[in-house]
Amino acid sequence: MNAPVSWMTRVETYLAYRRRHGFELSIDATQLRSFARFADRCGTADHLTVALASAWARSSQRPNPLTWARRIDVLRGFARFCLRDDPATEMPPRGLFGPAHRRLVPHIYTEAELIALLDAANGLAPEHGLRPATCRCIFGLLAASGLRISEALGLTRADVDLEAGILRIREAKFHRQRLVPLHLTVTEYLDAYALQRDRLVPRPACDRFFLRDDGHCANRRDILYALQALCQQLGWQPRGDYPHHRLHDMRHTFIVRSTLRFYEQGIDVDRAVLALSTYVGHAKVSDTYWYFTGIPELMAIAAERFHRYTEGATR
Repeated sequence: MNAPVSWMTRVETYLAYRRRHGFELSIDATQLRSFARFADRCGTADHLTVALASAWARSSQRPNPLTWARRIDVLRGFARFCLRDDPATEMPPRGLFGPAHRRLVPHIYTEAELIALLDAANGLAPEHGLRPATCRCIFGLLAASGLRISEALGLTRADVDLEAGILRIREAKFHRQRLVPLHLTVTEYLDAYALQRDRLVPRPACDRFFLRDDGHCANRRDILYALQALCQQLGWQPRGDYPHHRLHDMRHTFIVRSTLRFYEQGIDVDRAVLALSTYVGHAKVSDTYWYFTGIPELMAIAAERFHRYTEGATR
């Protein structure tokens, strides 16, 4: 009799299959491996069942229905894969714990907060090392361009054209590429960082634009740690629905502040948002509008515009 296949083996087979078709699945992989460890520990189910899926979803350290629903949502793709070879597989129903997606309100940085954050980054250790400059430059670039942190950290020296003031994003979400023109002040700051980087790290271990003191590329974990440490040092509590400050909130801030500026300047918002959507690398303009739904200032403007529309006013 053949030995039963472990759940971890099944999950890794599924991940390899999806990645051959171009999906990265970095978040899904973490969740699915968590499920595999849970199911292998249980050791009582040869087939994926709703009961097993439900038990794993509820085992999360965040005991709330939204987290459980998101776990079930991730598991459904794996269940469809299992169903091809195992007709006894039970598909966890969508909505088992309610909706899996809810618009969480991000922390939108004020201009004063961004200035204070960049100033505080100068005090990071080591005092005369590259880390303070790297963190400050990355924070500033995210806030000034709306890049994803993965896009900023993935930049190579060849991707940063300081003379033209353009970034080439080679591996964006969904494997898309785009060019990102920068404001002159941002280009000047990147140029100053590059000079300091080359002075402090004359023999880098890689070709990435943003480096650590040891010459290796800067990574998300270290940059996030620096952000949260600085916010704690400044005594800030995150506004919104997230328990901690996030690097992605700087992208939210760029998009929201850009849109508010469109309204203030009387620019045709529909046209401007279409250009903004392209600039930040969204696949659909609806993805950009989705950012607005959790922002009271933008929702108030939208409500006021709708009120004027119902009264027959022109925009």
